[in-house]
Amino acid sequence: MTIPATPMDTVTLERHIAAGPEAVFGLFVDRARWLSWMGADGTFVFEPGGSYRVQVTAEDVAAGRFISVDPPRRIVFSWGWATGAVPAPPPSEPVPPGTSTVEITLEPAPDGTLLHLIHSGLPSSEACEAHAEGWQHYVDRLAIRAEGGDPGPDTWRRGEPEDGRQAPREG
Repeated sequence: MTIPATPMDTVTLERHIAAGPEAVFGLFVDRARWLSWMGADGTFVFEPGGSYRVQVTAEDVAAGRFISVDPPRRIVFSWGWATGAVPAPPPSEPVPPGTSTVEITLEPAPDGTLLHLIHSGLPSSEACEAHAEGWQHYVDRLAIRAEGGDPGPDTWRRGEPEDGRQAPREG
């Protein structure tokens, strides 16, 4: 996985996944498949303008709207925290629903798909750092699922990442 240089309000991530774009895209447009890699529960309307609300961890609920759904190559949605994700002390700022944008582009590649993730509109470098760590965690889980594996229980739902550190508090 590579994390290219980006503007101060943006997180980018690239990951090769050993599965075709159709298989990877399916994990973004089906409730059960989405929840197999991110979230404990959620509601989704997978169409432009449709809303979503996903309980990412026990305390953190992300919400937004789908902006573009272009199978099997691109999905764009607004992002923010409806509950939880308490920001660090100032100067960190919260990320309310709809205030940032996530764009996922899937490019056919030898032996699979190159996933490009761009999360823009974040309010601070602290928010970028927290979201970069979060997206890396969840894209790793997504890749395991897309490649036919089982990522297992998401230990961040209990507040403990796999390496035993505290789960980051996304701002």
